[in-house]
Amino acid sequence: MLDAVFHLVDNGIKWRAMLAVFPAWDQVYAFFRRWRDGALVTELHHRLRGRVRERAGRNRWSRGSPGHSLRSGDRAVRRALSQARASVLRDTHVAPTWEKARMAKLIYMFNVSLDGYIADADGNFDWAVPDEEYYSFINDVLRPVGTYLYGRRLYDMMAVWETDPSIAGQSPGAREFAGIWQAADKVVYSRTLESASTTRTRIERDFDPEAVRRLKASSERDLTVGGAALAAHAIAAGLVDEYHLFVGPAVLGGGKPFLPDGARLRFELLDERRLTSGVVYLRYHTQP
Repeated sequence: MLDAVFHLVDNGIKWRAMLAVFPAWDQVYAFFRRWRDGALVTELHHRLRGRVRERAGRNRWSRGSPGHSLRSGDRAVRRALSQARASVLRDTHVAPTWEKARMAKLIYMFNVSLDGYIADADGNFDWAVPDEEYYSFINDVLRPVGTYLYGRRLYDMMAVWETDPSIAGQSPGAREFAGIWQAADKVVYSRTLESASTTRTRIERDFDPEAVRRLKASSERDLTVGGAALAAHAIAAGLVDEYHLFVGPAVLGGGKPFLPDGARLRFELLDERRLTSGVVYLRYHTQP
């Protein structure tokens, strides 16, 4: 689809006519942003917007009137994109065919120290204290996720986001995080947990890679895997599609590592962001 649009742009179609042919630019951008497919977001945003801006600038300069500049071209593009947004709001959304065919991703996401640990030698996670900026960002990252896969210990830690209202009441960002967490399905892998303390939760006694593959294939939203031991099983089975690291400005000197011993993986960097707290978000896609 994108290549067809770029073909029209590259072969001389004027930017206004292009937007008329393809009025739902913002709709498609929002779709890819919602599903967090960063490579396609980058391609769509830079290739399409860059070429539209270039053509808009050339068209305006060609008129020969004073004040024709790239800034003028940018204003024209902003007007056109604003019109596209209005058009999308008026129209009823119809899910594209590729949305239905998309397989959900399994994401391994965690706070990680500079030396690669998620917990210190005593098993504590309190070295990573979230602030409002962190909550705002991770809430956007987690919003497309529909299912969390947990080991027993991490599930017990996370369950407070539903069972203890005072935790969610700490800040607006924490309250939003709690709502997102409660709305997702949870699968807990444990041989000792008798019953779940949260809603939308089921217990599995063993981690079955084939069952997770089927879950990915049937899910409309992404999944995350939490807990180093559980993630190690998913990594060994080749199930993890993306790794999201929130690298904190701390060295723990030992503890529970983010990656299992002996893991050899190759990645493509899809996204990165630096937070004012010193935390750096890195998003990687697994390469064969």
